[in-house]
Amino acid sequence: MFYDYHVHSNFSPDSKTSMTKMIETCINLGLKEVCFTDHMDYDVKQTDKFVLDYKEYLKTLELMQNKYKGKITIKKGIELGLQPHLIEKYNQDMKNYKFDFIICSQHAIDKNDLYYDEYFKNKSQKEAYEVYYKTLYDIIKNYNNYSVVGHVDLIKRYGNYSNILKDSLFIDIIESILKEAIYKGKGIEINTSCFRYKLPDLTPSRKIISLYKDLGGEIITTGSDAHSPAFISCKFDYICSYLKDLGFKYISTFNNLKPNFIKL
Repeated sequence: MFYDYHVHSNFSPDSKTSMTKMIETCINLGLKEVCFTDHMDYDVKQTDKFVLDYKEYLKTLELMQNKYKGKITIKKGIELGLQPHLIEKYNQDMKNYKFDFIICSQHAIDKNDLYYDEYFKNKSQKEAYEVYYKTLYDIIKNYNNYSVVGHVDLIKRYGNYSNILKDSLFIDIIESILKEAIYKGKGIEINTSCFRYKLPDLTPSRKIISLYKDLGGEIITTGSDAHSPAFISCKFDYICSYLKDLGFKYISTFNNLKPNFIKL
């Protein structure tokens, strides 16, 4: 039984697929549970489309929970695009709206979406990576209303570089990010979009996953980051086997922001 804890629907502007279609695909694939984590990204220069209507989103999720009761468990999740100046805004949002699961992601720095070139201008590749990790650490240190850190090394996906820099160049700050998350009782996700983007390693990398375990991290979720049915639970059989071989005993699901541990 697989549990996909990073799935998008057409509540996210980069998906054209309805919740109904995503859910029915999950059922056909035999998933035990799915958590929708549609985007909420405030204050991005390149677009204002990633701001969803919390009330309508949660209302639709509740309708889906009732419609598919007994067939699949559907959890209420959200993927927050954090920037340091948005911490108080998201703190207030998370007080006003109740979720089972919250991904803390960093998609933009200084209001520039990493998908576009603006962030990378006038920076070396090393500087671009370093600023990304230091900013993520600032967020993790000062923001608490989340369940897992999303795609820790997302920066590797962008920048149109010919190669990906080694984790060892930034290992001190990466370790600090993981330590802070562990100290606060938070987890990380394995995001299998790495296969869709044809990255040379997992997301986060095997080195980062191993470091998280060595530091005592235990909360880990599996997420496809699927925006269409074709990628739901992508390579989860491999990921679960890999985690078990690495020494993890459980993956996590969430209910009312509390982790449940599912034996691998």
